[in-house]
Amino acid sequence: MANPVKLTPKRLKELQDEMVWMKTVREKEIADQIKEARSFGDLSENSEYDEAKNEQGKLFSREAEVEAILNNYVLIEEDAADDTAVGLGSTVTVLDVASGEEEEYRIVGSQEADPLFGHISEESPFGKALMGRAVGDEVQVDAPVGTLTYKVLNIAISR
Repeated sequence: MANPVKLTPKRLKELQDEMVWMKTVREKEIADQIKEARSFGDLSENSEYDEAKNEQGKLFSREAEVEAILNNYVLIEEDAADDTAVGLGSTVTVLDVASGEEEEYRIVGSQEADPLFGHISEESPFGKALMGRAVGDEVQVDAPVGTLTYKVLNIAISR
């Protein structure tokens, strides 16, 4: 069995809603597209039919992906987190020692990671380095540009 996917309650709800939408709305839309394309006649040279079938394949693939996540997840209990050590659900303010810039990140499960918005996975090198650290700790992260050093300035619990 694969490792469980870590999800916040918000992300779990999003995935459940997506699955309902795919099963109820999107499947019907694609079935209607296929039905309409079939009415055009010869399927061997029917690009509308081919496109609708491709969309159906993509939909079924995404449904399988979401179903696999929903069948194998662990809910992140954000209320159980504390502000003394970095953990899942923590919002961490760090100081880049080399540049002197402060940066803020939220530690999330891999399904919710979005570095552009400051959401980093606890499985990423930076996330792993921060996990369990306290305010005042320095962490070193190996990056393609070399080893980067950060100092933990603040830990807050995201609610």
